[in-house]
Amino acid sequence: MDIKEIKAVLDLCKKQDVAEFELKTKDFELKLRRGGESGGGMPIQEIVQAAAAPVVAAAPALAPAVAPAEAPVAEGPVIKAPMIGTFYRAPSPESANYIEVGDKVTPDTVVCIIEAMKVMNEIKAEVSGTITEVLMDNSKPVEFDQPLFRISPA
Repeated sequence: MDIKEIKAVLDLCKKQDVAEFELKTKDFELKLRRGGESGGGMPIQEIVQAAAAPVVAAAPALAPAVAPAEAPVAEGPVIKAPMIGTFYRAPSPESANYIEVGDKVTPDTVVCIIEAMKVMNEIKAEVSGTITEVLMDNSKPVEFDQPLFRISPA
């Protein structure tokens, strides 16, 4: 992992209000933690300077993450985000949305895209049913396990 990739991870974590991030590979380890939970933190500039080292353990001194607004409480199962990133309802700004309220989905139906670290990840429904509610706004940050769509089971 080079310095540009580390900066991209830092920017994404900051943009998405990620409280903690850990990445391990065969010969590299990167740990990021927000806030003062573990004592003194390391400013981002020091993290970037230390990024050339094989192991980086850091706690950026950033403002605490604000809890996202709760989704409206309604009945029925939900399709949840399998990762953090940016939620998109369509494959491109000019394209139609993957699904709309009232559409029937199967486990293999692509329902949205979540962009993470400039990679567009197609998210499948993984259940059968009918979409009853869209719980996220397009182009907004999404957290792991955050509800995206409410469905009525088939």
